Amino acid sequence: MSGSPALTRRRFLQGAALAPLAAATVVRPATSRPRIVVVGAGAFGGWTAWHLLRGGAEVTLLDAWGPGNPRASSGGESRVIRGIYGPDRVYTEMVRRAFELWGELDATVQEPLYVPTGALWMMRGDDRYVRQALPIMEELGFPVEEPPVDAARRRWPQIDFSRVERLYLERRAGVLSARLACLAVRDRFLRAGGSYQTARAEPGGIVAGRMPSLALGDGTRLEADSFVFACGPWLGEVFPDVVGERVLPTRQEVYYFGPPAGSDAWGPARLPVWIDFGERVVYGLPDVHGRGFKLADDTRGEVVDPTTLDRQPSVEGLARARRFLAERFPGLSAAPLVESRVCQYENSPDGHLILDRHPEGGNVWLAGGGSGHGFKLGPAVGERLAAAILGGPSLPEHFRLARLAASEPGGTQFDSDGAR
Repeated sequence: MSGSPALTRRRFLQGAALAPLAAATVVRPATSRPRIVVVGAGAFGGWTAWHLLRGGAEVTLLDAWGPGNPRASSGGESRVIRGIYGPDRVYTEMVRRAFELWGELDATVQEPLYVPTGALWMMRGDDRYVRQALPIMEELGFPVEEPPVDAARRRWPQIDFSRVERLYLERRAGVLSARLACLAVRDRFLRAGGSYQTARAEPGGIVAGRMPSLALGDGTRLEADSFVFACGPWLGEVFPDVVGERVLPTRQEVYYFGPPAGSDAWGPARLPVWIDFGERVVYGLPDVHGRGFKLADDTRGEVVDPTTLDRQPSVEGLARARRFLAERFPGLSAAPLVESRVCQYENSPDGHLILDRHPEGGNVWLAGGGSGHGFKLGPAVGERLAAAILGGPSLPEHFRLARLAASEPGGTQFDSDGAR
């Protein structure tokens, strides 16, 4: 899938190393509108910048390597959008709103960013996570089928349903183009009058309960009325005292296998997004846009540094993926590996998002802890966060930092959405 001319023409240079602050020049935009700087042009930051701009603010969006870059949590080709979230109604509500906003964005690009496929949940045992979501899904207009296993074998002969006890088909689900979506959000933001710069940013000091400015990699300081840090896997590093190890980036591997030539059995018209829910949670996507059949293990990997991580797949990880492929999708047991990615998750200890003010800086807002499930929520997250920043409704309590005061590092909630 190629991007629109507007997407493919623009190229941005990586920000320079952070210069000493003593030689900094202060930039003071002249405007009567609220001046807001958003750091991070991924799903959370890009959409927050867009909603702030639409809400009347003057907004500058910054990113160290550019929207959807390979080191970011929002990089890569694809993500899943789905509504099942166990008993957590707030997320299903946000998914419903996100569908509307993704549709608005889709109308601005030449090629669709969303491909409908449905999502098939294959439950090997305890199915409470899905069953708790069913009343919420029905109320919010997300139809869910419960096909018998025998009927599923006839409907999807590509899948071996051995050891699957129950099936749920979430009909309103599908695949989003991740990297291209980040670029599309940034481009729409620019067309509407926003300002974007590829640059490294470092928070300034907090004085009398406020952060006056932040530092850029070229030595300048950028002043604003408010600052939003949507730094993905770097959020704990940028704010070690407030977030620290409560957001830990972990290594995750994703594999793409090549279907047989001339076969449409593995494409989105014939095969849904799928989630195999057992002792390990394995998920994948059909062959969307000819990128290959995608497979990944949701199990948390080792803690990594997203800046310096060597993104070569492991021999062990690939072997495990092939064993699963032979078990569940035997028609691809000999399929060649056509692409692989090493990325990262960055979750909070309880799996919920972090959307809150900095406890010591009233004009500083933090957004993160969402990779593994946050990308699809980006439009709704940005809308809610922008509204709070501009004086609207407050954010839900379970997104607040205070809940993590006694938490141990690492995420525990199932939160896979085909994240990479």
